Amino acid sequence: MAVSDAQPTVPASSEPLRAKCGWIIALGVVYLVAGIVALSSVAFATAVTVFLVGVMMIVAGVAEVINAIQVKSWGKSLIWALLGVLYVVAGFLTLQNPLLTAKFLTLLLGFFLLASGITKIFLAFSIKAGTSSFMVVLSGVITVLVGGVIVASWPVSSLVVLGIFLAVDLISSGVGWIAIGLGLKART
Repeated sequence: MAVSDAQPTVPASSEPLRAKCGWIIALGVVYLVAGIVALSSVAFATAVTVFLVGVMMIVAGVAEVINAIQVKSWGKSLIWALLGVLYVVAGFLTLQNPLLTAKFLTLLLGFFLLASGITKIFLAFSIKAGTSSFMVVLSGVITVLVGGVIVASWPVSSLVVLGIFLAVDLISSGVGWIAIGLGLKART
């Protein structure tokens, strides 16, 4: 048996991806570099994150208003239009005061992580004995610790937390895309 015979076969649906494996690797490198840049300036990355949230809220609000115009029922149309206007206003407020938005989003993230970690710990104790409940407990404890550190160091943490999360996400996405591209390239 040859070495190439031992590799798993790639489905025919992956053929277009295999042809573009270099571009997939390049995308991963761009993500990786962007993540490293974000990690080198987490305050700037936090500002970029808040800016993107504001822009997304404005775009979503405009889409809601457009959707409201297309709805035939007046009651539903009015509700959708109001929701869209609220999104647009919130988006502009986000762009107008990014530091306040970063503070709010960081505190919200800290509380969500605390709640998520506590939930994981409770769920782990409801898992049958003999399963991997220890890993779920460990994950829950780590999540509680991260959430606790964010909340305990708030509002100072507001300047860096969102940037760190963005940087880590970009780096892990970059590594993932590079791995996919290299995996596809190895099978060509």
